[in-house]
Amino acid sequence: MSNLAKAKEPFKFVTRLHLTELTGLRASTLGQFLAIIKEIPDASIYHHTHRFLQQHQYLSPEPPNDFAHWVSEMLGEKKLGEKLASIDTVQYPTIRDLRDKISETIDRYMNADKKSKRRAVHEGDEFHFIKAVSFVLPTSYVARDLGEFVSILEKITVDSIYFHMFEARLRLESGRNDFSQWIESSFGDKETAKSISKLDPYTYTMENLRKKLMSIIKRKIA
Repeated sequence: MSNLAKAKEPFKFVTRLHLTELTGLRASTLGQFLAIIKEIPDASIYHHTHRFLQQHQYLSPEPPNDFAHWVSEMLGEKKLGEKLASIDTVQYPTIRDLRDKISETIDRYMNADKKSKRRAVHEGDEFHFIKAVSFVLPTSYVARDLGEFVSILEKITVDSIYFHMFEARLRLESGRNDFSQWIESSFGDKETAKSISKLDPYTYTMENLRKKLMSIIKRKIA
């Protein structure tokens, strides 16, 4: 692998610590729920659409998001819950776009069923909005070519892979994952970058995602 092309800029792997914080906001009706969703910080939308994925990194496919679960199980609005669960997160490049889709889905449902807006849960079953607070930390891992990159991928923590594949694209509104951006900008390799960008990371466990990424890179450097 010593003859591999060197990157214009080395890839510096980072990781993140993830903390949650109560917002103090809660909803007992679908109308309240929608009004708060339209106003809460992006960090709250992110938490409630990705919490299960982060806590259960070895499950696939991704379980329903918090919004879909509460609407279905607490409010009893099963049809709306199914619609929220079916929103394909990977299609939305920013939290803002994802929020708009969620809001639009709920709004359309309430317009079709006027009574749904006022249906309330029992005391204690309210939806409590939480936001995610992430701290990005550097690691000691730096890749200067694709050989080093795949070697590091094999041993880096899933938290690091999660950040570069999920958070960088959605929360940081980059539109693409960090790995694809680096490969295209540092090597001009649009084909490999596109192969990684086309992956739907929500359909993999984190370990299977690691293996898939390694397979794509190894195929390139074989």
